[in-house]
Amino acid sequence: MQAVVLKNGALHCQDIAKPLAAAGEALIHLRLAGICATDLELVKGYAGFTGVLGHEFVGEVVAVDKPHQHWLHQRVVGSINLGCRQCLVCLNDGPEHCPNRKVLGIRGQQGVFADYFTLPVTNLYAVPDSITDETAVFAEPLAAALRVVKQLQAVSVANIAVIGPGRLGLLIAKVLAVAGYQVQVLGRSAKSLVLPKQWQLNTDLIDKVADNQFDCVVDASGQADGFRQALRIIRPRGILILKSTFAAAEPVDLSKIVVAELQVMGSRCGSFADALALMTQQVIPFETLIDARYALCDGEAALAFASRPGVRKVLLRP
Repeated sequence: MQAVVLKNGALHCQDIAKPLAAAGEALIHLRLAGICATDLELVKGYAGFTGVLGHEFVGEVVAVDKPHQHWLHQRVVGSINLGCRQCLVCLNDGPEHCPNRKVLGIRGQQGVFADYFTLPVTNLYAVPDSITDETAVFAEPLAAALRVVKQLQAVSVANIAVIGPGRLGLLIAKVLAVAGYQVQVLGRSAKSLVLPKQWQLNTDLIDKVADNQFDCVVDASGQADGFRQALRIIRPRGILILKSTFAAAEPVDLSKIVVAELQVMGSRCGSFADALALMTQQVIPFETLIDARYALCDGEAALAFASRPGVRKVLLRP
């Protein structure tokens, strides 16, 4: 079968053996996959991953053991964290922070940029018939965006800035707006703010924003400079939510965190059930995020295109 493999920092589209599903796992045929900013950072060396890339997908279950036959032929998406299911973290909080976890296409688990892949049935979510493949493929980043809303439920903020009008930043800003927050999307160029405006979001150029303007800032820029800008524009005692994962070793002055008594939150994975429920409401125009579609065998070219400035979502199809 065809797969997009990262090895020694280089990408290869190659034939590899079709995987076999173990007990409690499903063998899934890929219908559609999305290239994420994290995939691009993995190519640069983030997390030291080797193997089949990819974690955003919609697929069809083609094989599963007898206790789970109800999954057979279902269209599915899947959560990306595979916990040990035995430690106290897994038992009390779930797999997202299990010290022994694997992460689909990121850490110790082969990813979805392949004709076939496996995932535990406990990670699967059935896709409602009303949701198309080209919407369902956004389930993972939408769940990640909804995690920000969940984290802010326990605090009070008047205004929020989202730095980075890319694929994830747009989703974060939109779900915050849907939840009733006053949100502003900040970008480095007028061109980058065209789509946020089409989504009826408030926008501004980040260089025009004065210091200490926002109660809460979400950094979804994917760059070290986004973090520096976030520190600049957040008010004292504000909440800084970090959503970016990237390969960089640039020094950043953290003194404002201490002096301004900032709260800093990391934010990663969210609820797939909530993401699918929101998708059925059709309040987010996912199709406008898609900039290109490539065949899986052209995965190297697809990732190269996805890395261009301003490109939001690139899809892979078998």
